[in-house]
Amino acid sequence: MSKTTTPKKEKSSSGSWLGRFIMKSIVFCAGIGLCGALLVIMAIGLTWPNLPDLQAMTDYRPRIPLRIYSEDKVLLAEYGEERRNVMRFNEIPDVMKLAVLAAEDDNFYKHSGVDWSGVGRAVLANITSGAKAQGASTITMQVARNFYLSSEKSFIRKFYELLLTYKIEDTLTKDQILELYLNQIYLGHRAYGFAAAARTYFGIPLSKVSIAQAAILAGVPKAPSRFNPKTNLKRAIERQHYVLSRMLKLNYITQAQYDEAMKEKIVVKTRDNSAPETQFALHGQYVAELARQLMYNIYKDNVYGRGLNVYTTVNSKDQEAAYKAVRDGILTYTRRKPYPGPAAQLELPAGFEQNQEKMEEFLDKVKHDYPDSNDMHTYLVLSASPTKVVAIRDAGHPIELTGAALNNAKRALVAKPNSKRHIMRGSVIYLQKVKDNWTIINMPEVEGAFVALDPTNGAIKAMIGGFDFNRGDFNRVTQAWRQPGSTFKPFIYAAGLERGLTPETNISDQPFYLSAAKTGSKPWTPKNYGNSYTYSQTMRQGLYKSKNMISIRILEAVGPDFATEFIERFGFDPARHPPKGAYLTMALGAGSVTPLQMASAYAVFANGGYRVNPYIIDYVTDPNGTVLMKAQPAKAGDEANRALDPRTAYVMDDLLRGVARNGTAARTQATLKRPDIGGKTGTTNQSFDAWFAGYTPKMVGVAWLGFDQPRSLGDRETGGGAAMPIWLDYMASVLPSIPVTKPGPLPQGLVKAGDNFYYTEFPAGQAIANLGVGGSGYAPGTEEAGAAKPAAQGSADAIGKLIESFNPLGGPPIRF
Repeated sequence: MSKTTTPKKEKSSSGSWLGRFIMKSIVFCAGIGLCGALLVIMAIGLTWPNLPDLQAMTDYRPRIPLRIYSEDKVLLAEYGEERRNVMRFNEIPDVMKLAVLAAEDDNFYKHSGVDWSGVGRAVLANITSGAKAQGASTITMQVARNFYLSSEKSFIRKFYELLLTYKIEDTLTKDQILELYLNQIYLGHRAYGFAAAARTYFGIPLSKVSIAQAAILAGVPKAPSRFNPKTNLKRAIERQHYVLSRMLKLNYITQAQYDEAMKEKIVVKTRDNSAPETQFALHGQYVAELARQLMYNIYKDNVYGRGLNVYTTVNSKDQEAAYKAVRDGILTYTRRKPYPGPAAQLELPAGFEQNQEKMEEFLDKVKHDYPDSNDMHTYLVLSASPTKVVAIRDAGHPIELTGAALNNAKRALVAKPNSKRHIMRGSVIYLQKVKDNWTIINMPEVEGAFVALDPTNGAIKAMIGGFDFNRGDFNRVTQAWRQPGSTFKPFIYAAGLERGLTPETNISDQPFYLSAAKTGSKPWTPKNYGNSYTYSQTMRQGLYKSKNMISIRILEAVGPDFATEFIERFGFDPARHPPKGAYLTMALGAGSVTPLQMASAYAVFANGGYRVNPYIIDYVTDPNGTVLMKAQPAKAGDEANRALDPRTAYVMDDLLRGVARNGTAARTQATLKRPDIGGKTGTTNQSFDAWFAGYTPKMVGVAWLGFDQPRSLGDRETGGGAAMPIWLDYMASVLPSIPVTKPGPLPQGLVKAGDNFYYTEFPAGQAIANLGVGGSGYAPGTEEAGAAKPAAQGSADAIGKLIESFNPLGGPPIRF
């Protein structure tokens, strides 16, 4: 039996085995890859039809805030959750585009939506560092995310983002995508888009950003909460340096431009350091807030995202002048009064001066709790003596105050302070620079208001409702109902003219008395200012010298009922003045008015007798500039708007110009050198309110000073001393551009004889010559020297006997 032998296998080499393994692996992976690719294609096929149609991008309509502008198109304020200022691609400066490309996606114009080379670099950098050191999102991917996706981090969302990115690239041009990004990206502090960010952080339009500022802004998208310059300027500058270095490396800027940008000091906009282009916005808050309220009444909550542009009647330069005038007037008054003590007394932490970090933290809290007010800056006192105060605002920068800087606070500086009225270590004080020298001053307690309007149509040209809008938005121009004092007298005088008095009617200036039986309550014994009396004054001189007794007797003569109805012609609310039949406090301005109401009323004297209604919104446009609303104001010259007999308006204008020339307001013409100024001072009982109302035929202004909780301004404070300087400061700024207006011809039916005026139906000899000073034929200056003068008349019955019954407007005879 033969033996069979099994053939022996040949031994394989290691190289051929490895080759077969690799081949099998390739085939296996290819199979998996093919399956994956098929799955991806299926996923794309299922997902692509469900992607958004990109209408939000192609018809880009973001929520644009409500914007309020001045007449000369200066931005006053914007209201809305999102600050935006949408710009077209060619409007955006190249420096901003290049800075963004350098910071976010320098291959933007080369890739098709996803920068795979960038992805590779990011993966390598992240592996090398062991952390997420770099991202790989392109600008297009960020646009897709911002418009349509959440911030969720998942594979599905990332896959969806990639598909949407390619769809965007397929639908829009590169320039369109970049434009959307530059307008849509969130940049911190409610700023969306770089145009809004430029205003938010630097207070300038995007067209004016420097290379250094553009690099700051371009660094923000990486982490808006950490890299915006308001939150952390140090980090923002570190990021800026990276962006500038990228711009240099990419040849977007030259070495010289890089060096200059690196040296540029970055100043972040605050409430007090805005650039000139937007500084006015800080002082237009009262105007903007009133306009916002008016717009809200029309559109309600929808007003904040429609992109409406509201153009007010206010002129930015006039508004700035009004702001300065009110502020200077209030601070001047404040400096006249005794220093009341520091704003607060704080306990300083142990080792305060030795720990820089704790000092910075503590000072930041002080400035937060006791904020600056424009040029009034918060300081913390480190030491104080009668001759020197050391105070600090920023860690490492104390200042020493000596000499004149202490004058205003002398009473609060004592060797051994023991009261909250004294300045000592830990006191919070305010410093103001006056002519390059610091001085201690307290935050004013007194308030003020000013409004100016065009008497030809009622357009408000300037409005300041208080010392500092940021301390409270209560607008004293429109909301403060105060006694007008003697500024109300011209309306009583006008009523007297329409009842037959003339500027030369002689009127008793003797003390006046009404018994309890006459008043129905308690006796009334009003007084002249300074308790000073004469025997009599002409109506003209009574207004010039603001004599209370003259005004009272005029009101008694015309009757409170007629006067109450008469003042409605000027826009006053009778309900806010003593009711019909009440005793004669209306003659002294005991009712209630607002400064705006008073300005509107004085416009009737300024424009020849026409009632014009104040208005502040001129027109409103949509984001495309289409006019949606346009004001149609009542105008002077339209007889449908006549409120006052033209003769009465003419005579009152003559009288009020006389007040500004020879009366209590003589300082106005002496200062401004204009013959067309008329006006009247006003001081209420116990000097609770100080007023000045003045005008030219083209500009009416009303200034007010007082405490929100009424109390005396001081025994010597008057409208001429406290309020008139505000009016003068404003008018000195605006009147030079307004030509002087000469009085027009006498209205028909009015005759002038010397300084007197007569209506033709009551010529000289028939008009009323005397009121409360003798018989009806009595004329001023005819009494013999030393002769006994008739007793002053104090009752309506007595005065009624001295006046002929007539009614120049027609109707039954007037009964007194």
